[in-house]
Amino acid sequence: MIFTLLQMAGLIACGIGWRWLRPGGLSSEQVRPVLTSVVYYLFLPAMVLEVLWRSDIGVQSLQYTFLGTSSIAFAMICIWLIGRALNIQDKKLGAIILVTAFPNVTYLGLPVLEETFGHWARSVAIQIDLFATAPFLFTAGIMTARHFGEDHSHKHKPIWLNLNAPPFWAALLAVILNMNQIAAPEWLLGVLQKLSASVVPIMLFSLGLALSWQSITLRNLPYALPIILIKLFLMPWFALQVSVFSTLDEAHKAAAVLEMAMPSMVLGIVFCDRYRLDSALYAMAVTLTTVLSMITLPFWYRIITTT
Repeated sequence: MIFTLLQMAGLIACGIGWRWLRPGGLSSEQVRPVLTSVVYYLFLPAMVLEVLWRSDIGVQSLQYTFLGTSSIAFAMICIWLIGRALNIQDKKLGAIILVTAFPNVTYLGLPVLEETFGHWARSVAIQIDLFATAPFLFTAGIMTARHFGEDHSHKHKPIWLNLNAPPFWAALLAVILNMNQIAAPEWLLGVLQKLSASVVPIMLFSLGLALSWQSITLRNLPYALPIILIKLFLMPWFALQVSVFSTLDEAHKAAAVLEMAMPSMVLGIVFCDRYRLDSALYAMAVTLTTVLSMITLPFWYRIITTT
């Protein structure tokens, strides 16, 4: 696990280095949206199609969904109770709820699981993302952002329309092909595998581009403790308790629980900007939890694999 995280850290460091050095005069704000858009619209759907087409989809998929959504809901309730007890301002509380509840199951979780457990673990990461984390984010997450933030657009499209995205369509197609036992042509698999190979390094590089040390301010540091406590400790602990009731084998159970130990999701900052939540606080929490996860992930890996 430590060797794997050192490799991941090396790729993330490349993104951090780009942010500082600005090769070719290109800032991280210019580079990151292009890279993440290419991943979102092409490389990630290709990986989803390739992995889910040949994965074992069934009862275990429902168990991933339950473990993921229950863990996220647990974290949301915990941080909401703390926020209300401390009378935290709505715009800050909305950002804190999002950054605490939603883990980085794809951009960091997928490469960590693949390198730690093997090629098969990509299916676990993708199923938890597409069947649990992403649907919960685009429904309950957006509702939370709307409630605590501001929306001046006056165009409240139905929540379910947020699921109209390339990765979800690729997942739907893959599930249909999988359930109908339609074999994938070798030439198509070759194309999908080559596109999929680009996902992990670009994701990690983009994560490095997103990390901002300038976001860490004394004014926001007091809010970091409950975020770190719940995100990196209570949430994976809860997932481990829930996993006891699943019928997953030990390897798949360990991979699923480790996903819930991942640091905060980068994507949430988009919702903070959109609904006028505290984006600086969100960015700080992402940076801190990502750095600290290099210590907490090996800890949880040892706990999970020895339990």
